[in-house]
Amino acid sequence: MCRTGQDPEPSGTGDEAYINTVFTTLLEDSSEELYESAPCGYLSTLMDGTIAKINATLLDWLGLEREAVVGRLRFTDLLTVGGKLYHETHFAPLLRLQGEITGIALEMRTSRGSRLPVLVSSAVKHGGEGEPLLIRTTVFDASDRRAYEEELLRRKQEAEQAREEAEQARAQAEQAREEAEQARAQAEADRARLADALTVLQRSLLPTSLPAVPGMETAVYYHTASADQLGGDFYDLFPIDGARWGFFIGDVCGKGPEAAALTSLTRYTLRAAALHDPEPATALATLNAVLHERYTAGGDPRYCTAIFGVVDTGTDPDRPTVRIASGGHPSALLLRAAGEAEYLPTPGGLLVGVLPDVSFATAETTLAPGDTLLLYTDGLTEARTGPTRDSLYGEEALHAFVSARAPATAQEAITALTGLLDSFGDGLDDDTALLALGVPATRPHTRPTTNHH
Repeated sequence: MCRTGQDPEPSGTGDEAYINTVFTTLLEDSSEELYESAPCGYLSTLMDGTIAKINATLLDWLGLEREAVVGRLRFTDLLTVGGKLYHETHFAPLLRLQGEITGIALEMRTSRGSRLPVLVSSAVKHGGEGEPLLIRTTVFDASDRRAYEEELLRRKQEAEQAREEAEQARAQAEQAREEAEQARAQAEADRARLADALTVLQRSLLPTSLPAVPGMETAVYYHTASADQLGGDFYDLFPIDGARWGFFIGDVCGKGPEAAALTSLTRYTLRAAALHDPEPATALATLNAVLHERYTAGGDPRYCTAIFGVVDTGTDPDRPTVRIASGGHPSALLLRAAGEAEYLPTPGGLLVGVLPDVSFATAETTLAPGDTLLLYTDGLTEARTGPTRDSLYGEEALHAFVSARAPATAQEAITALTGLLDSFGDGLDDDTALLALGVPATRPHTRPTTNHH
């Protein structure tokens, strides 16, 4: 290596001195350059905080010039108001006590007025006799860390908010469930009270029991399709005089309170009409006039189907005479003691209450010992049957069912039909009334063993 353009080469001792000088110079240059351009900020202050030295990195962060800082500002002048307060109350006392403090979070202010979050570590440097000379401080930019912490805090707050919202939603759902449960319980209680009230009202529209008819057996059954609605089916049996008894069965249009009002009017009209003139056709004609005048003529058509009959035991108590008239009602069935069943036709009867003037025909028969007269409403014949519930039971099937059980007493006939109604299940969606009047057999009879449905 040549130091100048001349030779000869230097001796060994001179070379070593030269090399040492070069390395010392390079080391000093490298140390100063490393200090100035370090990735963190460095500064040294006197014990009163006056800045004696500061590197370019920290000056660049703060947007300050060296001449305006060194010897002119104290370290606390670089801090925000909050930073100064924390430095005076915590940082400086700890540094004096411990001589060194590491990783304290502070905020510095830049020349642009913005805040720079930093982590500060300081150490007191002592002289040869142990006296404190200066404070060396290292400053790390904590902007990324602050952003990370703020993001963590934001996420934590979002998670906490989500948890609170979920808790509120759960509480609201629980409250809604409790309210729904209370509403359901209230609805059940209201429904039960309504059902009880409807049951009481329904019973008020029907006789509590049938009177005893001398020499005859009677039986009745009423099926309610819905506990939530009043049905329109009705029946009755009552004395006219010492030898004659009136009876009727029918079905008014509609459901609910309107049907109940129509049922009540129909029952009392037929009873009153029978006491005035017990002729069946006349009683139905009276009912027709009342219903037409009360409802249809006023623009609110209300009608019913009905069979009205009179059983007369005066001529021959063992073979009473029965006279019936029908207003659009299904024909009555006769179960004969001989084991046969037949319909008792009542032709020409129209719905009661539709037209102002209607003629009703009367049919007459005699009940011999062992005979039973069966009356029913159309809920029985219109019950839905079959796998898809799209077929009606019908009068033919009813005739076959009753024929297979004739002869039968009034109670036996009602019991058999009650079982039939139960067999329809959900196919029976209309109220059904059954009324049977029979003359006891004078001697035991043998019932057929064939059972048809």
